[in-house]
Amino acid sequence: MSERNLTLLTDFYELTMMQGYFKEEEQNVNVIFDVFYRNNPDGNAFSISCGLEQVIELINNFRFDKEDIDYLASLGTFQEDFLDYLRDFKFTGSIWAIPEGNVMFPREPVIKVMAPIMQAQLIETAILNIINHQSLIATKASRVVHAANGDGVMEFGLRRAQGPDAGIYGARAAVIAGCVGTSNVLAGQMFDVPVLGTHAHSWIMSFKSELEAFRAYAKLYPDNCILLIDTYDTLKSGLPNAIKVFKEMREAGIKSKRYGIRMDSGDLAYLSKVVKREFEKEGFTDVTISASNDLDENLISSLKQQGAEINSWGVGTNLITSKDTPSLGGVYKLAAVADKKTGKFIPKIKISENTEKVTNPGDKVIYRIYGKSTGKIIADLITLKDEVYNENEDLLLFDPVETWKKTLLKAGTYTMKELLIPVFIDGKCVYNDRPSVMELQKICKADLDTLWDESRRLTNPHSVHVDLSRELWDLKQALLDKYTIV
Repeated sequence: MSERNLTLLTDFYELTMMQGYFKEEEQNVNVIFDVFYRNNPDGNAFSISCGLEQVIELINNFRFDKEDIDYLASLGTFQEDFLDYLRDFKFTGSIWAIPEGNVMFPREPVIKVMAPIMQAQLIETAILNIINHQSLIATKASRVVHAANGDGVMEFGLRRAQGPDAGIYGARAAVIAGCVGTSNVLAGQMFDVPVLGTHAHSWIMSFKSELEAFRAYAKLYPDNCILLIDTYDTLKSGLPNAIKVFKEMREAGIKSKRYGIRMDSGDLAYLSKVVKREFEKEGFTDVTISASNDLDENLISSLKQQGAEINSWGVGTNLITSKDTPSLGGVYKLAAVADKKTGKFIPKIKISENTEKVTNPGDKVIYRIYGKSTGKIIADLITLKDEVYNENEDLLLFDPVETWKKTLLKAGTYTMKELLIPVFIDGKCVYNDRPSVMELQKICKADLDTLWDESRRLTNPHSVHVDLSRELWDLKQALLDKYTIV
């Protein structure tokens, strides 16, 4: 799967437009497209950028194989000279992106593509497919991890994911966002992340007795022995049998690095309290009490509020499918077109009766602004590429819609960081020293720590402002005036 050619992972109209640009050579000019999304999933105040590694793999392996050309020819839509062009196709454009594991906000470019329009259109669908999915799952996972408040969260969703790719890359995104590991063995192999799991009810049912099943498992895995106790009766059978096995291990001098139980049904708050009490009676004070059973961030938060004695969480269906919000809704919009003679980019804007669908024109960059004393995010500022800022000067921010809302940052009280990094320049990948998944997990945690607690609330979080520079705002208003029909 890691060597698949995904060139035809595109919408048909991308190829019909591409042939049109090929035929109308004057139209095949350099352009700029922005990838962005309009709303955070799950009512969140932010999203997590994820999937860039797979975008890089896509572009690096972009080619039309003979089978692809033969298939396209069989459709009867594409002419021979265009198909000949595709045989030697290479991406020659440039791409900038917000690195994986970083916090991102609505309406700011997550990826910026600068390329001949034929090429830029062709890669649209695959980029959106990759970024939308992985960023969605990473964001959901970050909510679950936040609700767990320091307890380990295991990603357990493979069997409920919408297909192998969703399970594999969803697991990757979940680990980046803070999950301690995944049940998905292929994801573990591909991305070098921890694989975790215990046993199923069928293991216990296959033995003559629950106690015999527990003893066999403990013998096999003494260093990491988590026993599933709700096959028959959690408190009358599973719990006493698990305690009996752990006492036998202790008496035999076997010291387990990690031991405990998992529950997959019942009143988890009540049961966990009884389990904790009974283990402590026997001197087991560091027991792992793990829970699964259709968990999500809201249920975990509720269980925490009820005083549940659970310190490990297995989260599957609701995480890997982002059940509450099944899509991120990222879009790919034209922002500028190069003049054929001068090469200078001419800003373009899409107008809509819906304010949120009006795009931001031109060649842009994003600056993240932090409070110097706190290290926390104040706002993101989208500017035109050639604008210059100095942290030793005052900076006036204003809401791009409710423009009377303004914030003056005094010189020396803030810092600025440019978010978009170069990934491809003139068709060559320049982002070569890329972090591993476990390194991305650390990057993600550090970036989440730059958010105020109020922006991490699961319900009604405080929104982070995404502002436009005065120069960009003026350009946008000028284009709105230009294209407004009275």
